[in-house]
Amino acid sequence: MDTRALTVFLSVAETLNFSRSAEKLHMSVSAVSRAIARLEEEVGQPLLERDRRSVRLSPAGREFHDFARRSLAQWQALQRKLGSEGELAGEVSLYCSVTASHTLLAPILAAFRHEYAAVDIMMHTGDQADGVNRVLSGQDDVAVTIKPLHSPSRLEFLPLVESPLQFFMPAANCQVRDRVLEARDGPLDWGVLPLIVPERGTTKELFDDWIRDQRIRPRIYAQVAGHEAIVAMVSLGLGVGIAPQLVIESSGLRDQVEVFEVDAALPSLSIGLASLRQRLASPLLGALWRVAGQTYPGSSDTIAALTQGYDQ
Repeated sequence: MDTRALTVFLSVAETLNFSRSAEKLHMSVSAVSRAIARLEEEVGQPLLERDRRSVRLSPAGREFHDFARRSLAQWQALQRKLGSEGELAGEVSLYCSVTASHTLLAPILAAFRHEYAAVDIMMHTGDQADGVNRVLSGQDDVAVTIKPLHSPSRLEFLPLVESPLQFFMPAANCQVRDRVLEARDGPLDWGVLPLIVPERGTTKELFDDWIRDQRIRPRIYAQVAGHEAIVAMVSLGLGVGIAPQLVIESSGLRDQVEVFEVDAALPSLSIGLASLRQRLASPLLGALWRVAGQTYPGSSDTIAALTQGYDQ
């Protein structure tokens, strides 16, 4: 049974949406549909129940889901074992935001592919706030994420860069911008300024701590998934947002928003790789960890103890 098809099935089982899975897997919707159809033909039963409004797992699909996860895990374990006996080969599942894929990850993957051409990187994209949970649940080997405030002991984090958390407003003249500029010589009226913030994740936790420390009660206009969505909404003049400076500067909308300072600055974020500690014993992940550390030299001290002996 094709492991690629199993990966497609697991993605659809997670999203329950063919279009979303196609986007995450960098495939067309028709290719995703064909992969599912081939699996259903092999199994001899429908794995998904579909109508015009929804997709859900069939009873057979729920059982097949467990089989698919076990099979992929065993296949990846075998690849790692064989890779340790010679040239590294196999597959690494990596989760990141769209911003991380073309900023932080691009130089890492270029260097990694140059050294380990036989290793396939299976990239999944989405809200970085989901990265740690995807690693802890075994969905992905590695995630690019903000360092969580409270890390489980089994999670290892490799810091790559620091990025300040910033407030920013629309660059175009609008009511939201006027309200910020009017307060340049005095305190901002957080009760009337519409704020767009993350709905979950470390950024939200840090922001919640900040407003508690400042003893303010802001007007929350919207809570959304992903920093990229916040940049888009602010560029439309819908409110003031918070996001890492890295995301703002990397956005195609960066000329349509403007960072502004407040009396008490938001904290900086540590952005890096997260993985289960036990998985770093894998030569594949050990190699990726080492290459990431060489690409971002500030992280070299962190990787020394973790990957010593993993990449022989």
